[in-house]
Amino acid sequence: MAKKNAVRVTPSTGNIFRDLGFSKEESEHLLVRADLLIHVQKAIASRGLKQAEAAKALRVTQPRVSDLLRGHVELFSTDSLIDMLSRLGCRVTFSRFECSTDFSTSYRHPHHGRGARDKRLAVVAPQTGVARAPQSYC
Repeated sequence: MAKKNAVRVTPSTGNIFRDLGFSKEESEHLLVRADLLIHVQKAIASRGLKQAEAAKALRVTQPRVSDLLRGHVELFSTDSLIDMLSRLGCRVTFSRFECSTDFSTSYRHPHHGRGARDKRLAVVAPQTGVARAPQSYC
């Protein structure tokens, strides 16, 4: 007897936006912006800021903070999210880039040190200079 309601499972690519059908390039941008947006949300929450207080600290309007807290990633650029984290006293570092070609011997940015191959984004706490995992906040 065949199962009527068989569940079909599709393996993830590791990027939810890619799994939802966005192009490879757009899904990478969305993933980075989503990580940054989550960090801004957590930084606001950890400081106990009301939307009006957060708006003043971030130098944006209260409706913009509302969009941010509701997770409207499509409304924010990577640059604006990094600026917001900076205004909240956080520092964002990109510590690794994965490429299909190994560029490590042909080019290394002069400001990127040994940690330039770590894959994840890190938010660095200004008081300690310690990088925290992407799921944490500053």
